[in-house]
Amino acid sequence: MREPITTAENPNVRDADAAVLSVLMPVYNEAKSIEMVVRRVLALGAVVKEVVVVNDGSTDRTAEILESLAKEDARIRCFRLERNQGKTAAIRLALAQASGEILIIQDADLEYDPTDIPSIIEPILTGVADVVYGSRFLVRRATRVLYFYHYIANSCLTFLSNLLTNRNMSDIETCYKAFRAAVIKPLELTSKGFGLEVEITAMVCRTKARTFEVPISYYGRTYEEGKKISLRDGVAALFYILYYNLVKPHLPAGHKYVRTVNTHLTSSPHFCHDAGLRKITL
Repeated sequence: MREPITTAENPNVRDADAAVLSVLMPVYNEAKSIEMVVRRVLALGAVVKEVVVVNDGSTDRTAEILESLAKEDARIRCFRLERNQGKTAAIRLALAQASGEILIIQDADLEYDPTDIPSIIEPILTGVADVVYGSRFLVRRATRVLYFYHYIANSCLTFLSNLLTNRNMSDIETCYKAFRAAVIKPLELTSKGFGLEVEITAMVCRTKARTFEVPISYYGRTYEEGKKISLRDGVAALFYILYYNLVKPHLPAGHKYVRTVNTHLTSSPHFCHDAGLRKITL
């Protein structure tokens, strides 16, 4: 029997009209998991304003499942790229459509658990952060033991990124990144594929945004179960780290982004309150 899609009572969300969160969900051939992920997100309760799903040219039953879900709950907003263009393109479209005061990225597989979202956005809701990363490498609740080479690759990429940003991040490649809308929406994404994680990190670190990390669970998939990232993506990430830290910040678009975000942050030091964000007890 299917779980109802209507909003469940959630003791972690106590302000019934505090719909501030837009969940951005890129999807490519995730027919096996998309329904469960969407239902888990909606079950977070009143804090979820919308789930912005971008079907990135899926060729399986993903579109059909999304259409059915959208008929059950008006918070689900579906968009489609006619051909597969990669995660960055999907998130670019989702950012343009999102209307929430806080935005978070959620993959459509089951590697990341939506029940972690309240703890990720809590520092933003309480006014101490502008950006929060969910780290798989801090003290964790539960993590599936999988590929050692992936761990080494993630660690090396994060280390190189930290050298160039002068930040002590532990996991730049994580899916879970939450932002105040004013920090992420002005960013014109130009990378491809999985370059999204590097580009966002490099550019956000150029701003005055207060960035935090919180531990999350991680239920990684094997390649047989549908994992899509490859060695080529890792090599591309090396190029992206160099380009988005050493080149783009000095281009007109980079200057404009940093200036726009910093102007907003410095003019609204208590943005959480000025923008009407309700404090939610999590």
